[in-house]
Formats: sequence, structure tokens, C-alpha cells
Amino acid sequence: MNKLQEKRIAILATNGFEKSELFEPKRQLEDAGATVDVVSLKRGEILSWDVDNWGEIITANRAIADVSVDDFDALVLPGGQINPDLLRVNADAVAFVRDFYSTGKPLAAICHAPWLLIEAGVVDGRDLTSYHSIKTDVINAGANWQDSPVVVDKGLVTSRNPDDLDAFCSKIIEEVQEGRHERRAA
Repeated sequence: MNKLQEKRIAILATNGFEKSELFEPKRQLEDAGATVDVVSLKRGEILSWDVDNWGEIITANRAIADVSVDDFDALVLPGGQINPDLLRVNADAVAFVRDFYSTGKPLAAICHAPWLLIEAGVVDGRDLTSYHSIKTDVINAGANWQDSPVVVDKGLVTSRNPDDLDAFCSKIIEEVQEGRHERRAA
């Protein structure tokens, strides 16, 4: 079904992304008709983390320096511990997340990816969830943490872990269909 035909979605990741948290949203979004770009710190291959070892490679077809929030209808942030930790110390990645949030377009983060939302300064007063080990980080940043498979707050979609991927992907598709959301500055 082409629910997302003519929609372009960015997945921002680097080495150490949780394999299922990139591959499964990419598959479901493409199956829904979207064009999905993997954006990274530079173009080329990036390596996933799969349970307790390095996993599959995927090609990042776009570099963060070469994209604009205007290029995309939604942004997806896969987790894993390594990926968001590396991205949250990269000024371009953090600025891209912050700028994307300010557009009101759907922004989705799973597992440890809310670390990027925290670094971008966009979680204060927002309802969200995350992997349980960063619950305190999320709360300390001012968010209202919930233990739910998926939490949506005006186009900001968050989930806890790979077990929540079907609910996460369904909500992303729904939010992209709805379009922009009005958000007050966090």
C-alpha cells in the first residue's frame, strides 16, 4: 500500500546503530511507499550492532553536511548505545535534530536515541519513552517519561526497544500521513 507515496524520510545513524531499529523502520516505511535516505556523518558504509556483536552493513547515501530539514517529511533516529552516543557529540547531527524538531514534522526516536533529543534541547515538557536505562536522563531533561511501547506527543514518536518496533513504525506512518504538528518550543 502506498500510504506514504511521495514522502521522503531520513534515518540518521552512524556506526553502532541497533540493527533492527534501522532496518525494520526502513523496510516498513518503504513498504508504505516512502523514499528513505540513510543519513550519516559521511556517505558510505556504516556498521550495525546486533545483540552482542557487530552486525550488517548499510550504505549511508547522504551525509549530514549535505542535507537540509527541508529535504524530508520525517526523521527517524534508531538507537543502540553506540549510535546515539556518537551522534550526540556531533554538532551537525544535533543541529539537524533540533532544526527538524522546530519544523513540526514527525520526528521518531527509539531505545537510546532520545539522548539525541535531550542534547538537542527538545524534550522539556514532552511526553516520551525510551530504553529503561536512560529513563533518569530523560526525566532529568524535563520530559514526562512513560513506560509504554510507543508514546506520541504532537508528532514526536518514541519507543522503548526492538520489541516495540511494529507499534513504533505504525505510529511513524500515521504521523507522516497527518503532517506537521504545532509544537511550542521545548
